Amino acid sequence: MPTTSSSRPIDNSLTLPIVPAAAFGIVLGLVGLANAWRAATDLWGAATSVSEGIGLVGALIWLILIISYGLKWIAFRSDALQELEHPVQCCFVGLVGVATMLVATVALPFSHLIAETLYWLGAAWTAVFALWRTGALWRGGRDHASTTAVLYLPTVAGSYVIGIVGGALGYQGLSQLAFGAGFFSWLAIESVLLNRLLTAPELGEPVRPTIGIQLAPPTVGSVAYLSATRGAPDMFVHAMIGYGLLQALLLLRILPWVLKQPFVAGYWAFSFGLTALATAVLRMAERGDSGIIPAIAMPIFIIVNALIGLLAILSVAMLWRGKLFPLHPRAA
Repeated sequence: MPTTSSSRPIDNSLTLPIVPAAAFGIVLGLVGLANAWRAATDLWGAATSVSEGIGLVGALIWLILIISYGLKWIAFRSDALQELEHPVQCCFVGLVGVATMLVATVALPFSHLIAETLYWLGAAWTAVFALWRTGALWRGGRDHASTTAVLYLPTVAGSYVIGIVGGALGYQGLSQLAFGAGFFSWLAIESVLLNRLLTAPELGEPVRPTIGIQLAPPTVGSVAYLSATRGAPDMFVHAMIGYGLLQALLLLRILPWVLKQPFVAGYWAFSFGLTALATAVLRMAERGDSGIIPAIAMPIFIIVNALIGLLAILSVAMLWRGKLFPLHPRAA
């Protein structure tokens, strides 16, 4: 071991954090909350500074994660490849493109060019990864224990967000096509996932937080549907919100079982579906919905803000203690 002039040993190891692709779920939650506040501005006149502030925080975290994820492919290429080939963790790689598209909504009020650039870059990543990953799944040979809600991410979440952000940028036709791709992918994957949950051994504690993604298909899908349509909300979007509320109650029912896994960054899997639920009901109320939707919009909005705030506080506390992301010892 090398020594200094005073014969003291030099520590030639360097400990660095490895940022998993799943960390982009934090961006989905924060930008999703910013979009919910934007809907609250349109409906109730909430201050635009709140949605812009939350959105900018989400964009800053996205930038840090993009740089960290790129560096992982340079410094820890074997870890990056292992994640890409993992039967569960690989699906989170699709969030790189999804998060990039969502950040386009943050940039839109400031620069249409930047928003367009981020959207198309994110959409390209999302589409290529979804085709690559889904093609691999179609070959079969998958262990049932690896079937979790992360299967929704490449095609369902990816297609829905292509539609949501595309609608905001004026691509109405593309938004409708993307909704169809996401919606029918959701129905197909849902049947496989429920069969696994009902008939296979229960999920291990480390992957239980991923079940929070189960809330996203109907609620994010509702936002995508609203982005692809005009006028008063119809029965179809009401049906999707109804199913989303059912999923939320089921997740509440099994929450003690999920919480056997101590808090990790993976709990952000709940965030995108929660913020989409708030955004959807606020948008429906804004577009003239009457009856129960306007009545539940405020309570849902408050609850979602409280839950995302709790996730943020717990994450900052873990980051402060250096436990939010795994550490990788590397020779200097």
